[in-house]
Amino acid sequence: MDNLSVIKQTAEELLTKLEITGVVSVDSDESGAFRVHIETEETGLLIGFHGRTLESFQMILGMIAGKKLGKWERVYVNVGDYREKREEALMYMAQRAADRALESGRPVELTRLSASERRVIHLTLSGDERVKTESEGEGLDRRLIISPKTE
Repeated sequence: MDNLSVIKQTAEELLTKLEITGVVSVDSDESGAFRVHIETEETGLLIGFHGRTLESFQMILGMIAGKKLGKWERVYVNVGDYREKREEALMYMAQRAADRALESGRPVELTRLSASERRVIHLTLSGDERVKTESEGEGLDRRLIISPKTE
């Protein structure tokens, strides 16, 4: 069985255990990461509050797939178009926070973001020469700070 089939079957097994009905498709991107796409009527249940359930599903799927394949593989899970919409919202949030930091001249703090969400904001603002971004804190207290660059 090839890697795509192993990941697809594992995702389907996890959905069955969660008693969620859905259609799973898997492909790999140019970086070699596996992209798992799930279409289901129960999007809210699978996504969870702020995508936390989806992040957990992705982590567990990656762990099980890694054991079955004998090596760790990057696995990204998307339900419907949740990730695209969330990324758009994060990019908008990043711009608004940068604007607030520039208007006030003071740092703006964003909290309760997952590591992948912080990454989207860092990447969004990486080309803006007027601001700098950095993550501070540990675990659940980790936060992203957007500050005006000082000359």
